Amino acid sequence: MLKSIALPVALLGVFATANADEGQWQPYQLPQLSSELKRIGITIPAEKLADLSKHPMSAIVSLGGCSASFVSGDGLVVTNHHCAYGAIQRNSTADKNYIVNGFLAKTRDAELPGGPNTLVYVTEKVENVTDRVLKGLSPSMSGRERNEEVQNRIKALTAECETDKAYRCSVPSFHRGLEYYRIRQLMIRDVRLVYAPSDMIGNFGGDVDNFEWPRQTGDYAFLRAYVGKDGRPADPSPDNVPYKSKDFLVVSAEGLKNGDPILLAGYPGRTSRYKLPSEIRFARDANFPVRVAEMQADLAVIAAATKGNAAHDVRYASVVKSINNVLKKTQGLLDGFARKDIAAIKDVQDAEFRAWFNKPGNQQGVSPTLLADLDAAIAADMALSEQEFAWSVAGNSDLLKSARTVYRLALEAVKPDAKRETGYQERDLSFIKARLTRLEQSYVGSVDEARFAAGLQRYQKLAAKMHPQGLDALLPAPGAVGALYKQSELGETAKRLGWIGKDAAAFAKSDDAFIQLAVRLHDVTMALENRRKEIDGNLERIIPQYMSAVIAWKKSQGKPVYADANSTLRVTFGTVAPYSPRDGIVKGPFTTVEGIVEKHTAAEPFNAPKPLLDAVKEKRYGLFKDPVLNTVPVNFLSSADTTGGNSGSAVMNKRGELIGLNFDSTYESVTKDWYFDSDITRAIHVDIRYMLWVMKEVDHADNLLKEMTIKYPRK
Repeated sequence: MLKSIALPVALLGVFATANADEGQWQPYQLPQLSSELKRIGITIPAEKLADLSKHPMSAIVSLGGCSASFVSGDGLVVTNHHCAYGAIQRNSTADKNYIVNGFLAKTRDAELPGGPNTLVYVTEKVENVTDRVLKGLSPSMSGRERNEEVQNRIKALTAECETDKAYRCSVPSFHRGLEYYRIRQLMIRDVRLVYAPSDMIGNFGGDVDNFEWPRQTGDYAFLRAYVGKDGRPADPSPDNVPYKSKDFLVVSAEGLKNGDPILLAGYPGRTSRYKLPSEIRFARDANFPVRVAEMQADLAVIAAATKGNAAHDVRYASVVKSINNVLKKTQGLLDGFARKDIAAIKDVQDAEFRAWFNKPGNQQGVSPTLLADLDAAIAADMALSEQEFAWSVAGNSDLLKSARTVYRLALEAVKPDAKRETGYQERDLSFIKARLTRLEQSYVGSVDEARFAAGLQRYQKLAAKMHPQGLDALLPAPGAVGALYKQSELGETAKRLGWIGKDAAAFAKSDDAFIQLAVRLHDVTMALENRRKEIDGNLERIIPQYMSAVIAWKKSQGKPVYADANSTLRVTFGTVAPYSPRDGIVKGPFTTVEGIVEKHTAAEPFNAPKPLLDAVKEKRYGLFKDPVLNTVPVNFLSSADTTGGNSGSAVMNKRGELIGLNFDSTYESVTKDWYFDSDITRAIHVDIRYMLWVMKEVDHADNLLKEMTIKYPRK
């Protein structure tokens, strides 16, 4: 078990003035932040937080897109309702709708299969492998050659780590390619749905309240990890037993108040704090607006195609929820860019950096043409990304995506495994099968047809410069799409899966319309992919030099340095705190169950269940009543630095006990992915007291309350 990592030389000494709010820290960095942790009131030794084998970090897990934590020794996992939504939707039908009615397994044998896409990852080891990835790369390599060599080294490091098939390993880059760490995770693949409250609780307020404050959403759910009788991960089986989690979080119902310190641990997805002004303007003026328009149009097509059909609504519920979430966040970024000119702020920072960089002695170890090369590489990246976006609009069909996947798999299968493209190696087969199987619960032919035809129409209206060379002549006309679905069997799961293992010749001879289309489109796809490799290789050569200089510049100012989020385990900390979104208004930091009653309209999305309303009316608050608020708190705000992927992250008190779950940010905070403003940036959490209160008073999940170790307030 890796207990500590030597701090890279470039990062030494930069923590003296770290802001308690800002920073998504790798666990190994926390000892350098011990004075900050102590200052805000965290009592867990920083060295303990840096040790993945010790509590509480050993209880923090990933769901592959969301965060979670163990809360019992029998593999019980708590996360957000929206993170378990796929498992809830997978087990729902129009007649047995667990989305609407909720689900509770009173016994272990009543727990439902989460499906092949529901996985639990337990991080066990993190090691710095930067030298093994970057050492000895020839400066004369083209961008594509460099990219492919780096990927080959990463694949070798991954294969070396995965000799035990119970583990899944990855080698993500940090600081935009300056450093690489190899991460080993136990991958548990039998994960079952245990309990999810009704959507009227778990998604109260729906998309209307998404990213809004005040908020009253019970965004929580429980899963359980199962393994074989030998204690090792196994395929789903009735013979499997609950995973004996090495550690789990104690749940504290003792409560917290304004100003209390909190720790938050999870797997944040992506941030862009080190992007250049030109990249921000591209996102603001070009990329995000077309993406917002595309998502709005796609949602409208799905709504029209599923209208009046409850079964189709259930099948696309998870798809719609996911698109809506990304849409609101992207629109929030645009609104945030309009409210505060982040590009102008970055202009000032960039000018200060360039002035520092151009001083004698500050260009050691980097190319003298670094800044000019950087600007050129970023311009090429932005131009290609527009064409990649256009291709995604034209190919908006699950059947086409499936056909392209299995055809690419056939082409890669003739290569030695180490030479196959990432995503198509032997280690990826189970994930490919899971994606193809998942369509059983999230595909309807008529809906997919409508989305594909509409996408083609929208593609035709995009600027000509966005159209990839050679693509237009190969695409079907929107009016011809219906015939493709009549001439394809890929809508059947067995037929989709049946293409796995077939050779390229079988694809060439196929009369399946979507297989034929995938074969025709392959060369255009490869041309885009090779251009992407060339550009990424150039970025990977230039940006690490830039980041090294930026880190040295920040170090000279005594400013904190942390890597952008990249879906790896991070810790952030801060305090329970209100905020002022605009002059004369102060919000937070708690909402209460009375707010649910106030918002209740008896219609979606503000339709609270009667047992909950009755419990509030009768003031059955019990041990969960806050002594200051005199009622049950629902959600609370903190200054913690979070982003997408932090959904489900454990929010802990100063002793490392679970006091809440992260699930959202305020609308004013959305731009924190690009620029952290400590005055208005707030994360939104479910208060554990509300979760426990609902479990006791509304859903009667007594079996789970008994299973968890809960610290109740003193009477």
